[in-house]
This record gives sequence, structure tokens and C-alpha cells, in this order.
Amino acid sequence: MRVLFCSTPFWPSIGGRQIFGLELVLSLKERGYAFVVMTSHDDLSLRDKTQYKGIPINRFPLRTVLMDRDLNQLMVTRREVIDLKRTFGPDLVHIHGFDPAITLFQIETAAVYRVPLLLTLTEDPPGFNNELFNRTLLSADWVTSKSAEGLTQARQLVPEITPRSSVIHNGLDIPSVLPTPLPFETPRLLCLGRLAVQKGFDVALTALASIIDRFPRVRLIMAGDGPERAKLEQQIADLGLTDKVELVGWVAPDEVPTLINTATVVLMPSRWEGLPSVALQTAMMARPIVATQVGGLPEVVVHQETGLLVNPDDSAGLAEAIAFLLEHPQAAAQMGEAARSRVKEVFSWERCVDQYDALYRQLIMQKSASYA
Repeated sequence: MRVLFCSTPFWPSIGGRQIFGLELVLSLKERGYAFVVMTSHDDLSLRDKTQYKGIPINRFPLRTVLMDRDLNQLMVTRREVIDLKRTFGPDLVHIHGFDPAITLFQIETAAVYRVPLLLTLTEDPPGFNNELFNRTLLSADWVTSKSAEGLTQARQLVPEITPRSSVIHNGLDIPSVLPTPLPFETPRLLCLGRLAVQKGFDVALTALASIIDRFPRVRLIMAGDGPERAKLEQQIADLGLTDKVELVGWVAPDEVPTLINTATVVLMPSRWEGLPSVALQTAMMARPIVATQVGGLPEVVVHQETGLLVNPDDSAGLAEAIAFLLEHPQAAAQMGEAARSRVKEVFSWERCVDQYDALYRQLIMQKSASYA
């Protein structure tokens, strides 16, 4: 069975969605599926065609074509996408994460090569009337979401997808690194992720500034890179936190569990989310999380059981949640252990792959005859 996996960005771009998509493709390849990846060049100087662990990767200037509004290049790229489909002959197209560029090219070439379409929502749907997004939902044979909240919102936007949609939570393998006791002598807070407005790390800095007198030994580690780095560096200086905050930059995926293991509390003050891998990784390392009530975060962080939830952009609420955990070490440790137990049960990697495997087979078996 052949699957055209459409995702932009894709490896070697690094982020929660990219890592998950790559690992899913590799795991399903081991179960007998043949994959070809279709993605965009983005800003990286990458070859049009390459491979990773036996997975062919085809890159097209999808976003550039749309931004430049180059009709000639659009027609050339459309023809190249059609040629890829006809050459590979997929039994299923899987769009992993809604992206206007890759989605538009899929829709525009669907009539030429007709096969079932699976759309996976990796973040909450747009909070406005997005014609292309709605059109994509309607065109999909099945829609999955990483979170129940994301699926509920999509169903509200396009009720027609209700009988052909489901939740498949992201999964996570149990890391070889074992959790260590939470450090309270010198408490370490951790923000881990892309340095972008979405992640709300600026809110974490404001919260830290408000509690530093109560916890003079506390330190904040900010791991990741992204477009907001300069603004965050300036905010750190303006708040007088230069000796309290360490920006460590990008962290290799295999080093993430070890980094989380050094934290007392992990902060996820996101303004919007899907179901971020960092939340699962944190829970697996038995760390309590203070997160915002957005997207799929409440499906990982059970309030007052595996962590604490606050409202987005509420620096005062975030500060008080941090203070509570630092002042109650036993409660913090119990939340971390409860988080680890829950993520091992609900968010296992094997369960996630099993669900995608079953859905792939269902769509190919039920729909392939009608698309022939």
C-alpha cells in the first residue's frame, strides 16, 4: 500500500510536528507501507529530491509560488505534482497539518489522480471563516485531530465532517532516560519550544520577574530558537533577569529528555496549540507542567492532578501556579508521577501507530474501488 505523505515543513526542519510526522512515516514503513513525502522548500536551500532512511522526499516551491503569484510557475509546479502522483501511484494521500500551499496543490490535482484523502489537524482550526480550510475539510474522506478540542472546533466549522472524523492523540515512546527527583534547592523552570509568539514565553518572563524576590534561587532555562529570540533577549534585559535566565538555543531531539530531567517545573504558556509533543515528553519525565487552557493541553495536563492550568496571557496566574509548586514540593512530585503514569497509558506510541495503521487500511479498502 502506497501513501503520499504531504507535510510542510518536513525533515530536516525540526519541531514537534515535523519530528512526529517523520517518526510516524518510519513506523508505518516498518508495517509494510511505501511512502513518498511531498513538502515545500520553505527557506532552506535543499535539493528537490532526496531520501531519508529510505523515504523519498520531493520538495516543491509551493509557498513561494503562491506568494509570488507567478501563474507560469504555478502551472509548472502543478504539472510536477501531477507527475509525482502518477509516477508513484499512491493508494492514499495524507496531509499532515493544514497548510494553505500544500493543501491548495492537493485540491487542484485531486481530480487528475483520484484517491482517498486523509487530513490530520495538528493545531486548532483557524478562528475565522477560512474558505480554503473549510473546502479542505469537505474534500477529505476522513479528518483526524491530535486533540478533542481541535476536532470539536472543526466539526463546528464544518458539521458535515462529523461522521467521518476522529481523534488520534499523538503518542510517545518511553525514553531510555529515567526520571530524576525534582530539584528544589535551586529550582529550575524550563520553557522548551520554538521561540515564537504562539508559545507565550514572554508571559513566562513577566511571571518570573514577579516572583523572583520570593524565590531568589530560581532560574529559568529557555530552550529553542525562532523569530522572537531578539525580542525575548531584550525583555530579559529590560526586566533585569539577565542572571536569572539562560537561553540555550536549539536542543537535539535525543537530548530533550535529559534537559527536561534537570527541571523542577516545565512552563507551557502557549497562546494556541494542538497537542504539543513537549507536554508528552515532560509528563514522561515525571515533571509537573504549568500550561494554558488552550488546544489539546488540557487533555495532557489534568488540572491539580498532573499539573496546573491557567488562562493564556495571564502572567499573574502563571506566577501563582509556579509559586504553589515551588512551595509544595510533595504535591509537585506527586503531580509529576501522576503525569508519567497517565501519558504511558493514554499516549503510548504503539497505540498511536496502531490507530493510523487501522485508519489507513480502512480508507484504502473502503474507498479505493470508487476512486479507480
